[in-house]
Amino acid sequence: MASLPEASTPLYSHPLPALEAWLRSLGARQQGTHGTVWDLHHPQWSARIQLEVEDLQVSWHREGHTSVRHFPYGLSRADVEAAILAGP
Repeated sequence: MASLPEASTPLYSHPLPALEAWLRSLGARQQGTHGTVWDLHHPQWSARIQLEVEDLQVSWHREGHTSVRHFPYGLSRADVEAAILAGP
């Protein structure tokens, strides 16, 4: 497993293997052969996480509703993780 930089480190300073290790540590699973799309399931919601060129896009799904947010790679891993796990 790739070692992770400090949680306060911006996402743009994480090499791709570290970002993938971080997503796995959250419980996300890589979707098929698309290395940039990840699925995360929680009891009350699910999320699709996409590693885009300009930002990280998260689409939460709960009870037929979808909420989408974009997080710039300049944000810290800790801040993005807190936002993802807070759910929709």
